[in-house]
Amino acid sequence: MKSMTGFGKRETLSHGTMVGVEIRSVNHRFCEIMTRLPKTLSSMELDLKEQVKHVCERGRVEVMVTVSGGGPGTKRTVQLDQDLARRYIQGLKSLQRECHLSGTIDVNVVAGFRDLFSVSEETVPIKDMSDVVAGLAQKALRDVEKMRKKEGAVLQKDMAQRIHTIEDRLRTVQQRIPVALKASGLRLTKRVTKLLEGLSVNMDRVGQEIVMLAERSDVTEELTRLQSHVAQFRATLKAKGPVGKRLDFLLQEMGREVNTIGSKANDGEISAEVVELKSELEKIREQVQNIE
Repeated sequence: MKSMTGFGKRETLSHGTMVGVEIRSVNHRFCEIMTRLPKTLSSMELDLKEQVKHVCERGRVEVMVTVSGGGPGTKRTVQLDQDLARRYIQGLKSLQRECHLSGTIDVNVVAGFRDLFSVSEETVPIKDMSDVVAGLAQKALRDVEKMRKKEGAVLQKDMAQRIHTIEDRLRTVQQRIPVALKASGLRLTKRVTKLLEGLSVNMDRVGQEIVMLAERSDVTEELTRLQSHVAQFRATLKAKGPVGKRLDFLLQEMGREVNTIGSKANDGEISAEVVELKSELEKIREQVQNIE
């Protein structure tokens, strides 16, 4: 079992240029891969996505590749805003005439205006850069995989404990069912007897109706299905490969059966157990949302 949360980052110095690959993954219903690459490496987008798919079958994965440094792989360009420089010079000459200032306006004066110059970096393609990036991505993905498995093991242990708690509460409900049915029948009998007091009716027929009404609160079938879902959930926790969607489906079915038990069972103790069951299922659902 794996979580969908993972992080990996690897860097190396290649031909005097620092190359880095950073990969982050979070939970998502499907497999969504986003890439951020330098323009010179844009052709690698599909290959990187294929690398990710071999490791991450679900989740939102972000892959960021950075290339920086002053080695032969980087070309710096200095640009001068000539139009702005001319305006500076014209302004200085105008000020000199109006204020009768001495001195000359030369290149040293103009060079003091920092906003006239801008420096840009352009990464020059290195012959084996794609191989370097692919290798870093593979190592970063191994880190992501390691983290996802580690967190998945923690989530698996937590959910297994909660499933054990649910099984204990289901046994309590199962033991309570005969008592609850008997109590429900007695309550109905008392009510009907009071309503029919002084009337001449067929008590055998009344008794049959009371039994039928009492059986409507019988949750044995729902309990049996719920126990089956719980057993399947426990088995799925131990299965290999992506299991998140199956676990989510089983949780929905378990929640449906618990709701039915709560609505049918006319018993205080069973109702109290249903509240606790719902609480445990909700906690498990929060964990399942991050399982691949």
